[in-house]
Order: sequence, then C-alpha cells, then structure tokens
Amino acid sequence: MASKQVLAVAPAPAPPPPPPPARAAATEHMVGDSNGWALEFDYATWAAARQFMVGDTLVFKYKSPDHTVVEVGGADFAACNKTANAKEWSSGEDRVALDKEGRRWFFCGVGNHCLRNMKLKIAVHCSVWYMFMEMGISFRMSFI
Repeated sequence: MASKQVLAVAPAPAPPPPPPPARAAATEHMVGDSNGWALEFDYATWAAARQFMVGDTLVFKYKSPDHTVVEVGGADFAACNKTANAKEWSSGEDRVALDKEGRRWFFCGVGNHCLRNMKLKIAVHCSVWYMFMEMGISFRMSFI
C-alpha cells in the first residue's frame, strides 16, 4: 500500500526594516526658514518638524538691533528671564553650534518679544542614540 506524504511550507519571516538613512554631513538649520528669527512665527511647530543632531548648527537671521538671541536654561526659558550669565548674540546672523546632546532653549531678549512667543526650544540628539530610537530599538544599560 502506498503512503501519502504531505509537505508543509512555512512562510519566510519578514526581513527587518531597513535602518534610517545616514546623514552624510551636519545640517545647518535656518531658524524660521525664510521667515528668519522674527515675531509672529510658530517656532514650536518649526522645531517639531526637524531632528537636531550633535554637529548641526542653528542659524538665526534677523535685523539687528531689532532682535537678539539669548540662550538660557529651561526654567528661565519658561519665565522669559534673561539671567546675568545667559549667552547672548546680536550680530543679525548668529551661528550656534549644537556640540552636545540635550535640550537647548533660546528666546529674543528685546522688549517683550519672548512673552510674545519669540522663543525656540529643541532637543539635540546623539546620532547613534537617534538611529536606535528611529529603528524602534530600546535597550537598558546595567552596571555590574
């Protein structure tokens, strides 16, 4: 008597997603794009559409002395408080190097411009960390 043989074929596992494209070079971010550093612009939305990486540069273009760029910590940013030790630029074309990861806070130090929402906060990412985050890979470090 002949026996019947059944061949079962399982589908091949899906390949892993490709990594995000590597950036060839650092990026210059023109703050506010063609609007520049000015009143009546939504810098929160502008920043949310970008990734800021260590090695990138922010370029603030504006008419001096109508505006300045002040860098402070988070609490002073929220209060529009320019401290005595705050970094301040006033050239009209200020270039700020993003040289380490972490949060950065900027506002205009002229008059009530900060209170009128002329302010920018960003998160600067380390490229390796950001690549893992984009790939959906999480990890935990433990020290023994």
